[in-house]
Amino acid sequence: MSNHLGSLRSPKGATTNKKRIGRGQGSGHGGTSTRGHKGHQSRSGFGQIPNFEGGQMAYIRRVPKFGFHNPFRVEYQTVNVARLQELAEAGKLTDGVVSPESLFALGVVSKRSQPVKILGNGDITTKIAVTAHKISASARTKIEQAGGSVTLHE
Repeated sequence: MSNHLGSLRSPKGATTNKKRIGRGQGSGHGGTSTRGHKGHQSRSGFGQIPNFEGGQMAYIRRVPKFGFHNPFRVEYQTVNVARLQELAEAGKLTDGVVSPESLFALGVVSKRSQPVKILGNGDITTKIAVTAHKISASARTKIEQAGGSVTLHE
C-alpha cells in the first residue's frame, strides 16, 4: 500500500453504517423501530429530562444547597506595585506609562476584557503614570510618593 493522502482510510471498525430505523422488517429495525413495546419511551415526543436517574432521587436533588452566587460580582485582575517596579527596571514601560492595554501587551494580565486593579504589595521608586480600573489606597500613596500619577480608567 502506498503512503499518500489519496490512499488514507479509517481503521477497520472505526466507522459503522447509520442505523436506518423504520424501513421494514428486512432491515432488522422495523416493527417497533428499536423502541420496544409500550411505555413512555416508545411514544413520539418523549424526551428524558437531563438529570433523570431511573426514578432514584436525582443527585442534584440529594446534595444540600448552600451559599450565594452574586451575578453582579466584578472580578479584577490584580497587579502589585512591586511588579510595576520590576517592569520599570527592565525597561519594558514606554515613557513610564502603565495602562490595562500595556499590561496585556506585556503579558502581565491575561484577559483584555477583565478590569485591572493595582494593589500596594511591595515598593516602588520609579516615577510612572498609572491608569487602571481600580487602585488600592496603599498603592495610590506609594505611586504618588515616588512622583508618579494615578488616573482611574473609565
